[in-house]
Amino acid sequence: MSRELRQPPGWYVISLRPSGDHEELRRISAQYGGGLIELSPWSVRTQNDSASRRALSEALAAPHVLVTSPAAARALRDLQPSLTARAGQRWYAVGAGTAAALRELGIDEVRWPQRMDSEGLLALAELQHFDDEAFGLLTAAGGRGVLAPALQARGARVLRADIYVREPGALSRFEIARLLGAEGPLWLPLSSGEALQRVLAQLPGEAGARLRQAHVSAASARLAELARSLGFGEV
Repeated sequence: MSRELRQPPGWYVISLRPSGDHEELRRISAQYGGGLIELSPWSVRTQNDSASRRALSEALAAPHVLVTSPAAARALRDLQPSLTARAGQRWYAVGAGTAAALRELGIDEVRWPQRMDSEGLLALAELQHFDDEAFGLLTAAGGRGVLAPALQARGARVLRADIYVREPGALSRFEIARLLGAEGPLWLPLSSGEALQRVLAQLPGEAGARLRQAHVSAASARLAELARSLGFGEV
């Protein structure tokens, strides 16, 4: 009985998502005949200590609450399995994926920008001015560094809760080998400059050169400029 040979993908998406967080990109890539190469520079862990829980409690009491990523939404679920928006409270997300995760937690009304990055969020009309109002920011240490200073400059009293941590890790040697052996175009969705810099710092020279051949789809002009400065030509 003959056996049908599985053809390799004709193109690949490079995922810089945290370890274990690649399935959505894999599904979308496969839907259009592509493969996925996982270059995870870190893993994510919920920060569950007394200081984080106290900061979260204060942030959730604010009239405005911003959740910066799906990872932050998952950490919120770990720390606060039952969640209901307070009367008049406004919830924000940087992107549609985070908003969907919050709806699963019970927050029905979530605002997010069409341009799903920090700059797009800061362009929302309702975030232009605050009269010393408390603004809860649910994020990770080092993440979304643009947001807190911008909101403070607009009069918000930012209550930051770092509810998860990124733990750096070594890139998979198997995935590096797949990158080197990948035939066909590479596509790199870029939403984190720090992730890209960490990946490039670990890749051997030939693998780094291969990655720089990828077509980059950047989430913002700032990230596009960073990619160009790091040697990517198609941005």
